[in-house]
Amino acid sequence: MAFAKLKSRISPEQYLAGERQSELRHQLIDGKVYAMTGGSENHNLLEGNIFNLFKNGLKGKACKTFMSDMKLRIADDFFYPDVMVVCGEDKQDNYYKTAPVVIVEVLSKTTRKFDQTAKRLRCQTIPTLEEYVLVEQDKGEIQVFRRNQHWQSFYYYLGDQIEFAALDLSLSMADIYEQVDNEDVAAFNQAPPAEPLL
Repeated sequence: MAFAKLKSRISPEQYLAGERQSELRHQLIDGKVYAMTGGSENHNLLEGNIFNLFKNGLKGKACKTFMSDMKLRIADDFFYPDVMVVCGEDKQDNYYKTAPVVIVEVLSKTTRKFDQTAKRLRCQTIPTLEEYVLVEQDKGEIQVFRRNQHWQSFYYYLGDQIEFAALDLSLSMADIYEQVDNEDVAAFNQAPPAEPLL
């Protein structure tokens, strides 16, 4: 999601009070408020697909999946991850979470640099976070950073399975990109099925 910078500096308490009354969503970063704008169709499809796959895959487990209406608090900063999974207790506040296990961001032109750098580094300071996921919407590519691999990144493409060890869950790239309209998805859907190996 893109965000436009507002000029006022406010405290976390002022931010939370204002956010509960606002019709628009805002992020708070270093005391500055940023209004968020809507995403593209592909962005929305990817966010919805990932949310549904996590929610269905985690049914019966002590994990909850949240979409972009739930805030994430890191120190005095507040973000709206596209998707996050929280396992166990995280009930400091009904309006934000502080202990996600997985965070997913769908990249866009306006947020790409921030999501890949400053936001990723802040998220990696969360003690409970095990996987930080960046999803391309204009091509079939996902990048996963894992704590147990010293935050080294791994790339996945259409036809691959992504293992989320922290959740004991595997997701198909094809399922994540279902109905998404880009050249990679079109080519993948038109390719003949692979011959089985003997």
